[in-house]
Amino acid sequence: MKTTFHFSKDIEMAFKNDPPGQWLSTLPPGCLRLSSGYPEPALVPSEEIKLAVARLLDEERDLPLHYLGSPRIPQLKEFLRKRMATCGVEAAEDELLVTSGACQAIDLIARVLLDDEALVAVEAPTYMEALEIFQNYTEHYLTIPIDEKGLQTELLADLLADRKVHGQPLPRLLYTIPTYQNPTGTTLSPERRKHLLELAEQYDFLILEDDAYGELGFQDRPQLLKAMDTNNRVLYVGSLSKVVAPGMRIGWVAADQRIIDPLNWFKKDLNHPFDQATMASFLEAINFDEHLNGLASVYGAKCATMLSALEEFLPPAVSWFTPKGGYFVWVKIPGVDTSELLPKALAAGVSFVPGKYFFLNQQEGLPYLRLSFSYASEEEIVKGVELLAQVIGISIPQPEQETDRQ
Repeated sequence: MKTTFHFSKDIEMAFKNDPPGQWLSTLPPGCLRLSSGYPEPALVPSEEIKLAVARLLDEERDLPLHYLGSPRIPQLKEFLRKRMATCGVEAAEDELLVTSGACQAIDLIARVLLDDEALVAVEAPTYMEALEIFQNYTEHYLTIPIDEKGLQTELLADLLADRKVHGQPLPRLLYTIPTYQNPTGTTLSPERRKHLLELAEQYDFLILEDDAYGELGFQDRPQLLKAMDTNNRVLYVGSLSKVVAPGMRIGWVAADQRIIDPLNWFKKDLNHPFDQATMASFLEAINFDEHLNGLASVYGAKCATMLSALEEFLPPAVSWFTPKGGYFVWVKIPGVDTSELLPKALAAGVSFVPGKYFFLNQQEGLPYLRLSFSYASEEEIVKGVELLAQVIGISIPQPEQETDRQ
């Protein structure tokens, strides 16, 4: 008899969606990787981490390799608390939970807050892996478009008011990347940050602030939503993946203890003691602000190189947002389905991520693509944009439309 696997109804619901990672392309050898949202290899502090591991094991021997781990682990949490304090957020010891990257933090939040009746509000476009997570828990969404100033809170206000008038469910949670957003690179304006918090209070929903790129600004860092929050509505998610090393999987949640306790309940002991101890050892030996300044200098120059190349090579009908930090540039090619453009680009030797993967309604994302300036060298960025421009020039409808570059 063939074995039958009786999956839970929640798992069956998740199986209706595409499997995770469908946006990843198989890249041909030598392809210029403008798709990869990874740190520049030379900026990952491998030598410093090697020294941190050696120092850790020399001083503590077997302790970091046990379940309970190193006495340095509390130092990591204290570092994160102090870092939050420099950004205007005073998180008590029981208001911060270290997680295995930002994705575990988002998944834990979804697990304790969402069910098959919950409505989640998300930006359009937004981080595709967050969409994959939320779709494991609910089928109900409210999408709010983004412009050059981030999430359009005026449209959100109209949607919420209309739903209330008609007795429709209101969001339980709103997910946003307000600073150097993935994929658009946009930053939510101060006025809209204030407006968003007012809407959360008026319509009684929580805000998940994903700040994975917040330390990677080319100018002054915007005020965190969490720092502006006076009523514990913001659940802040941070990450060291983009500024130290993604493979170490260090993230955290800062929130009211009433949220942190159930998150910790379901996280159980799923820590990475060795990684956390290694990160603590690394952080104690460096000047973190100097480290961040070095990243900002390199990524700022790469971003400028990409924007200059886009201006030089792309047709006038193509437009994009100008980021103030992060890893990405969001490009619009009117009249072109970028998922159909991708195979041609790969054949020409350059990669990108089609825009459809960042939308719940993938049709909305067809004319968009995401470029990353973080991983490739400046020379590769220029060459990659030139190759992409050649492919776009062949594919874009004629006559050319007016530009709306911003």
